[in-house]
Amino acid sequence: MIDETRSVTELLPDLESLRNALDGVDYLADDGTVMALFCASRLGQPVLIEGEPGVGKTEAAKALAAALQTPLVRLQCYEGIDVAEALYEWNYPKQLLAIRLAEARGIELAEDALFSDEFLIARPLLLALRHPGPRPAVLLIDEVDRADDDFEAFLLELLGEGAVTIPELGTVRATYRPIVVLTSNRTRELHDALKRRCLFHWIEYPSAARAAEIVRRRVPGSSRALAEQAARVVERLRGLDLQKRPGIAETIDWVAALELLGVSTVDPATVDQTLGSVLKYVEDQQLARASGLSIEHAP
Repeated sequence: MIDETRSVTELLPDLESLRNALDGVDYLADDGTVMALFCASRLGQPVLIEGEPGVGKTEAAKALAAALQTPLVRLQCYEGIDVAEALYEWNYPKQLLAIRLAEARGIELAEDALFSDEFLIARPLLLALRHPGPRPAVLLIDEVDRADDDFEAFLLELLGEGAVTIPELGTVRATYRPIVVLTSNRTRELHDALKRRCLFHWIEYPSAARAAEIVRRRVPGSSRALAEQAARVVERLRGLDLQKRPGIAETIDWVAALELLGVSTVDPATVDQTLGSVLKYVEDQQLARASGLSIEHAP
């Protein structure tokens, strides 16, 4: 149990303390990921994590929040996302009701009263800035590459100053500046202005041995032999010219399905029958089958 009054500095005096904390919430991070999350936590600088889909970018932010026992505030980006969905919006029906009640009572309702916290609907970015502490929230801005250029530009004030401007209220500055983790699958290149404000880390696919350890953490009760065989199969499948190479997330899903089905050994027939847990495009499945599904059995 973590003392709720302890600061991030007290909880994470060094890299090893963060590594142990992440391990305690079943996130097996490599050295680079531990370093990036440690610097983001201690320096208060956002970190941009890139990598192929399914390598654990989103899970890194979740694990950091769990390790610090602080809220995770997640903003899922998508094409067309705007300020109202990311930062705040005004509760117009409630404002209208307040105006009508004031008119019925013969009271003049000042504009300042209408644009106050009573009528403000806080969205993820504002919630993270207003987190009361004593440790900052972890703000996950997920798949920022899916948002458009205007939204990326809007984020610059938040990332650079730990603050946002609301026209009706002025500048809202965080008392406990959130630990910001941005993720990107590189569907488009992000602008230099955003990158300059962030630390950067690239997460590689884990080795088969490391993937097997991760799988065993995420699929309780799974056998070591099955996890190792599945991890080696996925590693081989990534060597094919696939539209979407499987990551650790797909490996976890696959082993969970195999355990549910009572499978103890991965062989070509098993791979063929359960390929949909690993490859999500029919063309990729056809390519895998055409390759002969040559799977090396675990010793």
